[in-house]
This record gives sequence, structure tokens and C-alpha cells, in this order.
Amino acid sequence: QVQLVESGGGLVQAGGSLRLSCAASGTVFNINTMNWFRQAPGKQREFVATVTRGGSTSYADSVKGRFTISRGNAKNTVYLQMNSLKPEDTAVYSCNAVLGSSWYWGQGTQVTVSS
Repeated sequence: QVQLVESGGGLVQAGGSLRLSCAASGTVFNINTMNWFRQAPGKQREFVATVTRGGSTSYADSVKGRFTISRGNAKNTVYLQMNSLKPEDTAVYSCNAVLGSSWYWGQGTQVTVSS
């Protein structure tokens, strides 16, 4: 079992920055990939970014060049640095961890970008 807790969300003006954190606890040594997803009101959850245990990253086209995903040295923490935020980035951001075929989710943190 893995528990995930996100933090760092909030209200920011367009063009601003936020840094989200997600800390994993429990059976963390087998975590391979960690991801960030987001869900805006009335929309489906969408992929934002992924990072493997080895540090390989991938991003959704909508955030490429503005967001950076990284993992802490202990590999059980993942960060999402969000720069040049836009109103359309407003959503609940959720952390996800993959162990084998099991997916674990955090409770989410609200990010609101005002125009």
C-alpha cells in the first residue's frame, strides 16, 4: 500500500508560478513511475507529466516548456514546478504512483489561476 499527500496548491495570478509537492509513504521502495494529473470543473482528468525512477520525464503538450516534474533524492517525493501559469491551468492536481500493475492516488490539491 502507498499513501500520497499533495501540497502546494493555491491561488495565483496568470503568469505566476507554483510548486506542487507529493510525498509517498508506505511501500515506497517499489515505486517506479510517478505522475501528475489534473481535472478541471466539468472536464475529464488529464495527464500532465510523468517521471520514472531513473529520471526520464514526459509532459502533456499543453504544459511542455512551462512545467517541470522532478523526484526527490529519496525517490518517494515528486514535485511539479509550474511557471507561466494560465487560467486554463486551473484544476485539481493529483499525484499518482505506479507499483507494478497498481495505481495509487493522492487526494488532490486545488490550483486556481486568475486572469
